[in-house]
Amino acid sequence: MSEPLANPAALAGSAASSDALEPAANEVSSGATHDLPSGASESSPAGHAATVEELPAISVSFSERDLHFMKLAQAAAEEARAAGEVPVGAVLVRGDEVIAKGFNHPIGAHDPSAHAEMVALRAAAQAMENYRLPGCELYVTLEPCLMCAGAIMHARVARVVFGARDPKTGACGSVVDAFANPQLNHHTTVVGGALESECAAALKSFFADRRRAVREARDAARGEPGVAEPL
Repeated sequence: MSEPLANPAALAGSAASSDALEPAANEVSSGATHDLPSGASESSPAGHAATVEELPAISVSFSERDLHFMKLAQAAAEEARAAGEVPVGAVLVRGDEVIAKGFNHPIGAHDPSAHAEMVALRAAAQAMENYRLPGCELYVTLEPCLMCAGAIMHARVARVVFGARDPKTGACGSVVDAFANPQLNHHTTVVGGALESECAAALKSFFADRRRAVREARDAARGEPGVAEPL
């Protein structure tokens, strides 16, 4: 999930400090994970400290409708990739109508809350002229973080379907399960694993490309030829 990455030289110069390359922050859940994703870290195949494969695959059957909307979320994630951001995308639907979409862009927006889910929720609320979104469903390519989970519950979203899990900051069961607390006054149905392998592969390829760009920039600065990374 392809488009030119940010200036490799700039990436090389900021590799040690950039949120987008720092596997310790909230790299997969939001803009940082959504800055960095599940299974993606500088030291791991995806750019995260833990890889998606470290968690067993979710075994759930999804309808053609679910897969259709998840593919639309994947298309939104490609817009994030094109902007040089971690490729996470979301669509919010009511019935069979797409109300809004969003893609991850916290870096470009200078907004730590600009995760794909948050962008889609804001756009949907504006479109429906209501801060509550009852009866709506949210499809997102990466497991929501705590911030997004809170917004989803406040918006009264009925159902969430996500693709890849986030073993670092996932709030739908991977790290914590924000939706499982029986004391909450709204209960959103959450299902994960829709097109999971495809969603995870998009994140991994993004971080592989980023690491390659950083290495090539560093090698160029030292006057050394780049070494091709094995596939």
